[in-house]
Order: sequence, then C-alpha cells, then structure tokens
Amino acid sequence: MNKTRQFIAPGAGGVHLRCPASDLDSARQSFLDELESLGLDPCVEINRMVDVNGEFVHFGLNESSLRDFGSDFDTTQLCQKLNLDTGGSPDDLEREILLAMLMGPVAFPFPTYDELVSAVRIRKNIVVAARKTALAFDTEEAERPAGDWNYSEARGFTLMPGRPLIESLRKATQPERSGKLYSFSCYRATEYVMLLGLAQELERCNPELSRRLQEQWETRAIMSGEFHDVFLHEYGTLNNPLPPRYYVPGDRVWFRNPDEHSSNVDGYEGSWVFYIGNGLFTNFWKRDQPFTLVTKCVELFHWRNATCRNGDGKLRIDEDIVEDRVRQSLQNPLEEGQILEKMLRLREPAGVYLNGGCVDATREYVCRVRPGTSEIVFPHKNSLHKVVE
Repeated sequence: MNKTRQFIAPGAGGVHLRCPASDLDSARQSFLDELESLGLDPCVEINRMVDVNGEFVHFGLNESSLRDFGSDFDTTQLCQKLNLDTGGSPDDLEREILLAMLMGPVAFPFPTYDELVSAVRIRKNIVVAARKTALAFDTEEAERPAGDWNYSEARGFTLMPGRPLIESLRKATQPERSGKLYSFSCYRATEYVMLLGLAQELERCNPELSRRLQEQWETRAIMSGEFHDVFLHEYGTLNNPLPPRYYVPGDRVWFRNPDEHSSNVDGYEGSWVFYIGNGLFTNFWKRDQPFTLVTKCVELFHWRNATCRNGDGKLRIDEDIVEDRVRQSLQNPLEEGQILEKMLRLREPAGVYLNGGCVDATREYVCRVRPGTSEIVFPHKNSLHKVVE
C-alpha cells in the first residue's frame, strides 16, 4: 500500500439526515422504524448533531458492530459475516446496502427521509439489473435493438417514437428480453444499467421527472462526462481516498490498468463495473462469472502479459492468454499474493505509471431524485454535439 495516502477518518461518515428542523424528528423515527423492521437497529448508534451546515441526525454503526465487522471498512465480507442471501432476498440486499452506508468513512447526506428511501431503491434496482446484464464487448461497434433505438452521430442512440425507456433499456442489456447480446463498451454499459435503475425509481416516485427523462432520450442521449455531471455523485478523492475494500452495492467502480503499454489497447485502459454485493463485481461479458476483488485484480494484471499485435499491426489483448494466466496465478498462492500486493494499491493520477495499482480512490452513485429535492437538471433540449459510441 502506498503509505503516503491517508484514508478518510473514521466517524466522519454514515447516514446523515439533514432535513428542516421541523422534520428532523419524524425523519429520524421513520429511518429507525425501517432499521428495526430489518433487524438492524441493535447495530446502529443515533446522534443529533450540529455542524457548520446546521443540525442533522447522524446514523452510524456502534462500536460493537464496528469491531464485529472490522475497522478497515471492508464491506466485501458483510454477507458472509451476517449470512445474508442478497441474491434470493430483497430484504437482505437492503440490509447489505444500509450496513455498508452506515459503516462508511464518508457521509451519505439526505435532505429528507424519502430521498434516502429512493437512494436505497435505486441501488437495489442497479444491482438487480446489473446481475441480469450480458453483453458483447466491442469498443469500435455498437448496436441496439432496431425496433427500439435509432442512432445518429449528433444525438447518439435515441428512442424510436412510442418506445418506453425502461423496457428499451432492458432489451438492450438483458438477452432474456431480446434473445441477443448487443455490443457495448463497459463504460456505456454502466450508463445503461444506472439509467435503468434511475428510470424505475422515477416512474415510482417522480412521474414528472420520469416523463422528462423519457423525452430526453427521445431527443438526445446523455453520455460520458455529461452523464456523470447530470446524474451522478462521486465520493472519495485522490487526496482522501476510499479504503480499497470499501464498496456499497450499486456503486459504479473504476479499476485502472496500471500498465502503460497494455493500457494503449482500446478498451483496456481500465474496467468499469458495478459492485453487486457479497464481495462480487459485474462481468458483463461472462455474466455467470462475476469477479471478486482478487480475480478482478489478477485479470487486470495479466493484460500486460497478453498484449500483442494483430495482422494489421494493431495492438490488442489476447483474452485466451489472459484467461490461462489468471487460472495459473489463482492456483499459485505465492504468485497471487505478489500480484495483489501490486494491484491493491491506489491508482496513480492520469498519465502516471510508476508504482500505483488498479484500485480507484472514488466510487459513483445516482444523485437525488425526489420532487422538491432532485438534483437532476437536463441540458437544453436543442443542444447537439458529436457523440462517440
């Protein structure tokens, strides 16, 4: 681990309800009732506090629970320690999400209890959708179901007239809906899954914003940096990084390729995934083989050992070599440990390839969505720009 890095201080995080003073007590009680219904209330410490931004209610794990779950913010072991079945039980998935947020090294602030409810539901939506997503990896070509989507260079993939956004996103990402795997880059794939999770919640809690989201995708797709700016929060920084084993189900996560040579291959600069709980990260190309933190690190490490040139002289990664090298490393505990020692370091800044690993300092999640407190501001409907799929 890079000893110059300092993780965010314990005690600064958890869930913060920052409602108007008149609503604080009712919000506190509503959240406490939810924690009790899930059997989590014995784990939680609740304090009414004041800082420069005003009064708020702080929910965090108590000292006993922090000892039980570990002091290094490792959320990848929560399901094992509590015997949670997040694949079979929606309540267990909610338990894992809330526990990860409550033990977090940074605060998750909400201006109303309803925003907290929506944030958890969006994370659940994302996890469920991400588990169902299966795609064909392609950095140069992109395709969508022809009856639902239309492409133009100026507008990206937009909805065909009369096609609903939610079902169109499902058909593009879930082969059970369409009978086909569609070509995506990993980055664009994460946008579709996050958009689906968001759209499902807006349909439930904010019909007007849901209508405008539908209208936006009938007009122009929001992608890449603009997607991040409009829909997402990023938490953690390079100066105050998140711990390398801290993830909340529904987080979008970036793993950087720390090898300069192989990172020049299109699509192998790194890997965008979702944390889907129980220590697992999405594998959109082999849905039934999700990654652990260990297997993800080992995979990215061996990209450097599988870099070659095709018949046209173009740099590429031979996935068969990667798969074989990963299998060998995982069968050799000494080699696996040496790889993890390198790869579990925090990534270095863009353009720097010295001693960093593949773990990012930050994670991303969907911003506020409720009427009156939503942070989503759509770009001007007539604004157009060249987009690259």
